[in-house]
Amino acid sequence: MTSTHAFWLAGRQATGEAAFDVTSPWDGRVVGTVSVPTDAQIEEAVSAAHAVRDEFAATPAHVRAAALDHVGRRLAERTEEIARLISAENGKPVKWARGEVGRAVSVFRFASEEARRFNGGEAQRLDTDAGGQGRLAVTRRFPKGVVLGIAPFNFPLNLCAHKIAPAIAAGVPIILKPAPATPLSGLLLGELLAETELPAGAWSVLPVPNDRMPALVRDERLPVISFTGSEQVGYAIMDSVPRKHCTLELGGNGAAVVLADWASDEDLDRAAQRIATFSNYQGGQSCISVQRVIADASVYDRLLPRIVAAVEAQVTGDPADDATDVGPLVSEAAAQRVEAWVREAVDAGATLLTGGKRDGASYAPTVLTDVPADATISREEVFGPVLTVQKADGEAAAFAAVNDSKYGLQAGVFTHDLRTAFRAHRALEVGGVIIGDVPSYRADQMPYGGAKQSGVGREGVRFAMEDYTYERVMVLTGLDL
Repeated sequence: MTSTHAFWLAGRQATGEAAFDVTSPWDGRVVGTVSVPTDAQIEEAVSAAHAVRDEFAATPAHVRAAALDHVGRRLAERTEEIARLISAENGKPVKWARGEVGRAVSVFRFASEEARRFNGGEAQRLDTDAGGQGRLAVTRRFPKGVVLGIAPFNFPLNLCAHKIAPAIAAGVPIILKPAPATPLSGLLLGELLAETELPAGAWSVLPVPNDRMPALVRDERLPVISFTGSEQVGYAIMDSVPRKHCTLELGGNGAAVVLADWASDEDLDRAAQRIATFSNYQGGQSCISVQRVIADASVYDRLLPRIVAAVEAQVTGDPADDATDVGPLVSEAAAQRVEAWVREAVDAGATLLTGGKRDGASYAPTVLTDVPADATISREEVFGPVLTVQKADGEAAAFAAVNDSKYGLQAGVFTHDLRTAFRAHRALEVGGVIIGDVPSYRADQMPYGGAKQSGVGREGVRFAMEDYTYERVMVLTGLDL
């Protein structure tokens, strides 16, 4: 027996006329049944959010901070339960799911802290010119309007948190749409928010089917859209509403560069282990997972067998097992796509060193070399446990290989040299450069987002709050400064 989950409409539970099942990618069992809002209920949620804008913006900072503190504490108290829920609906190994809960706890804590210090105001003397004598400018930030937050399946709790927490911290109403494959974690956040004293209408969590999204996207009462997901969908949203403010956190094909000075046995062992772990964590279903390794020719022959051994040591299987490193992909269709891309690369001349096998929704951790530059797996985001390794003759060639991509989310550079680190920071066309590690590192308080086709805008609590608001200046006249 499974429970039927209500959704959250303007801060209260509600059910619609239809429902759908959420199934486990691992074994196909029904994890929960979720009620779907009707068009009238969606309209009610949007109307309520629009109507409460001024009230919510005026809510004292301590009230918003207390609500965020509460959600963070409750997440921490229920860590194991929530981790098991994430693992069940997403297929993520439970040890990674626990980490996701911990990150969401941090997001709400950071948001609580930012709520207390955000929008403090900045004063600027204008009497630097004669025409400004006696004048003082005071700048504060105010909400742009209701946010439509659209979250993906791969981090079903934490990426919902990255939409909701900054909005609450800034006093901005939000309509959250969790991914249809993984709505249960977002609905659980609604359960915790309902325990707070936030104004009714300030937030809703609506499991709206994707085919009903265009009407929400176009609604003029939702002037801000925060989307995390695929490049195709993200830019289709932006193109459909060119006058709206859109933050898009899209795809990548993250590169890890191993340079010549990262050459000791200890160095290469560490690089191989980090690469193997973070090409396969979340089943490779992370925008900043390691998809490409670019190794200097001087270390390539020593690094490659270490990577293969570390990848083969990844434990695959039941995501509910604490020993499992790599679980299934989100669906069998996703695994079939990865399988097809690998087969295409091998048929075109790539060498398969390990993996390359599919079992239902699971795909074995895979390493390829000699992959043609025009192969799909070289050009696109694989979003699966597949790694390509290539050789580069020197730093400049390695950095050029990183940039030879339409994506630019994050890159990792294994080097000990500080000057090289700064050259990488200047040269690499990405949103983040991680020195001494893989591109998969993200701290939830830092600015996070990409260049090129990896999106526009930045997440990270304070940076999302800035995206949700705008500066408004007030000039005071006739003052003795």
